[in-house]
Amino acid sequence: MPGIDSLFANNRAWAAARERSDPGFFQRLCAIQRPDYLWIGCADSRVPANEIVGLDPGELFVHRNVANIVPPGDVNALSVIQYAIDVLKVEHIIVTGHYGCGGVLAAFADDGAPPLGNWVDHVRRVRDAHAAELAALPDHDARWRRLCELNVAAQVRAVSATPLVQAAWARGQPLAVHGWVYDLRDGLLRNMNVSVDGAD
Repeated sequence: MPGIDSLFANNRAWAAARERSDPGFFQRLCAIQRPDYLWIGCADSRVPANEIVGLDPGELFVHRNVANIVPPGDVNALSVIQYAIDVLKVEHIIVTGHYGCGGVLAAFADDGAPPLGNWVDHVRRVRDAHAAELAALPDHDARWRRLCELNVAAQVRAVSATPLVQAAWARGQPLAVHGWVYDLRDGLLRNMNVSVDGAD
């Protein structure tokens, strides 16, 4: 396993290469950030938000946690959403799950040590709400993939229902909430067609 010092070496090499390929990049990056997008995604190390949508640092505001959940009362997620809407004036909030999500897989069990077990309860509620649909699928892999999709749709609804988003829509601020799923097997994003762009 590489030591922690290798990360500093990697950083120096990356910074030098970036400055060579784009002189003045870091100087420009110091200017105030003005991203158009807030990405709410899973903390999974295989899903690098900026890279998979081809955006540079400063072009995507990012919040990540296990299974891309936005539960009511999560001060962390709500603070990110508030900053994105009120300060950065993002026009798109993109909830992005991924197939093969370990947090979603954990929701198929009814136990788990806190705090992670408690966190995954949010996905278990999605599982329970769609129990008949999931049971009708042919195998565990199909059920797992479908629950990843259903969780994204549930989180789009959760984001859309927050007072922060509702207030933005009430004052006419341009804002849409989208739901996507990333497929680790081919590197492609799937639009779940669950976008919401107003209080109605």
